[in-house]
Amino acid sequence: MATNGKNCIFAGAGHGEGKNLGLYRGGLYRLHPGADDWQSVAAGLPENVEVRTIVVHPHESNVIFVGTQDGPYRSTDGGDHWERLGFPDRGAVIWTMSVHPTQPNIVYAGTAPIALYRSEDGGDNWRKLPQAISPAHCEREGFDSRTIRITVNPARPDDIYAALEVSGVIRSSDAGETWRDMSASLIELAEQPHLQSNVGGRHCGHCEGMLDSHALAISPAAPESAFLALRMGLFRSDDRGAAWYDTNIDRFSPLTYCRDVIVSPHDPRVFYAGLSEAAFSTAGSLYRSDDIAQTWRRIDHGVAVESTVMAVAVHPSDAG
Repeated sequence: MATNGKNCIFAGAGHGEGKNLGLYRGGLYRLHPGADDWQSVAAGLPENVEVRTIVVHPHESNVIFVGTQDGPYRSTDGGDHWERLGFPDRGAVIWTMSVHPTQPNIVYAGTAPIALYRSEDGGDNWRKLPQAISPAHCEREGFDSRTIRITVNPARPDDIYAALEVSGVIRSSDAGETWRDMSASLIELAEQPHLQSNVGGRHCGHCEGMLDSHALAISPAAPESAFLALRMGLFRSDDRGAAWYDTNIDRFSPLTYCRDVIVSPHDPRVFYAGLSEAAFSTAGSLYRSDDIAQTWRRIDHGVAVESTVMAVAVHPSDAG
């Protein structure tokens, strides 16, 4: 991202979990161009902050939002200082945030357990959206299903999709006031033997993998189509989520666990996807499509990614 006239990279680091809890130095970090070391930028953030999402405002590069274990925080000086916003619920774990593509004062946030919030004043104040609840297809004791991605259709600004991990997809057609579950087709697809997966012991049985949503992308070049990254691959809908079908990403990649899919801000026909072996693995890869996710080619050029690729980002001003 560009901040204070420079191109910086931000990263959130965890403190470890399970037997590794507290083993690592977590927090929020910034890397300046040409620097060798990451700089901690946690002034104003909660103690032992866990940053799960980082969003740079598309029109004001010094305005950055982060999702933490105590709601959303914002910086207006490129990350030097942070402030907690007027968010109604203390202790809400924010997993995703999204700035509206055509109304930049509108910002959405999603939590675990699943709930969605909207700000209409650039993040100063927030309201919890009604009816935005999990369809609870795959709840499990000890694991809160989470809102993992909020995507606004650039051609239908009232159409909002929320990808839920692990509970499928919900959609609003009125800017978030009401929601519909769009997961029935995903559950039907799970009847196919090669799309069956249950690794978490959840009550949804073999449907678990098809409800394990990770990301959702919509391109201005194909505004009626939504692309959904799942544990079982990359799936597409051409009718606003009513029906989904497999894009058969395995035609192009031996790795099909799809954690992220995004549209290039420079060319709406260009998509990027992170494909890996599994949620915890030693094999990850990066792919690019130049034809709205019809065909894919690998672009990591032999760089060994010895872990799962969790997220992909594109430089906002440099298409290269």
